[in-house]
Amino acid sequence: MYIITIDTGTTNTRVCAWQGEQQLAEIASPTGVRDTAITGSTAALMKGVSQAVQEAIIQAAIPADARVVYLASGMITSNVGLCEIPHLLAPAGLNELAQGMVSVPLPEVAASPIWFVPGVRNHNSVITLENAEQMDMMRGEETEAIGVLESLGIHGPALIVLPGSHSKFVKIDADDRIEGCVTTIGGELLDVITRHTILANALHQQFAQEIETPALLQGASQCLKTGLSRTCFSVRVLDMFSDLTLNQKANVLLGAILQDDLQAVKHSEAFTVTPETHVVVCGKDTLKFAFAALIENDPWFSGKVTVATPHRSLSSSGLFSLARCRQII
Repeated sequence: MYIITIDTGTTNTRVCAWQGEQQLAEIASPTGVRDTAITGSTAALMKGVSQAVQEAIIQAAIPADARVVYLASGMITSNVGLCEIPHLLAPAGLNELAQGMVSVPLPEVAASPIWFVPGVRNHNSVITLENAEQMDMMRGEETEAIGVLESLGIHGPALIVLPGSHSKFVKIDADDRIEGCVTTIGGELLDVITRHTILANALHQQFAQEIETPALLQGASQCLKTGLSRTCFSVRVLDMFSDLTLNQKANVLLGAILQDDLQAVKHSEAFTVTPETHVVVCGKDTLKFAFAALIENDPWFSGKVTVATPHRSLSSSGLFSLARCRQII
């Protein structure tokens, strides 16, 4: 059996081809739902996903008459995606997500129907100005969370940290279900502040290349004392009046922004995390190790910290687990 997995985000789509669980090909396309949001049309997204699927099939040399199963998750199921599917209401775990998968024909993309995974939202209350902080939602991260639980053998209660342009903090309950999530735009802030503010000169528009823990922790500590905005300007002060290296200054900024994210986790009304909660940190190395260092050096956190090193993408692992549970594969 051949399998095509599709993971669509805001700005990118990744398509992988598999024979069983052996990866044969991977195609990355700079196409995401932002294209739909900007143009008001799904044409660019449809074309980009379709081309990526066809390229993956060709690269993997999948025979024309072969049976192919298509699995998809992420923003592709949003109102600016290719197939809008309502969020499931938390709590939702492996069984709920598997049963919530929907098979939809999209002949412009695939020769057989695509199985789409729904997103998850925190609760179903009427949202007002006063209680908006309690609400959050995800599309794609629920599949990654399942990938963490299934591939790494993690059990709840746990907090899964998924850094990115929009960092997601996913709470897993004692029954291994998604209890809720908290989202920040920490990655976007890091990009904008590094490249498009007065700090662009101080940082040469470059992010931290490796973690330097003292500088990282100093940025986090100052952010707690004087706030994010003031700590950001301190990077300019350090550039003008200290001999810190470019990477150290970038670490100060990184520490401040990630600490601001952790403050949201501690105080959000979207879910409850206790100091004893097991924290699982995923993502690309720099952000992953930075978050792990901050959590391990934060006296508020007293539970186990696991730095995930999965053997394949969390999205693919999650899609396989959900498809097996639904007996699709």
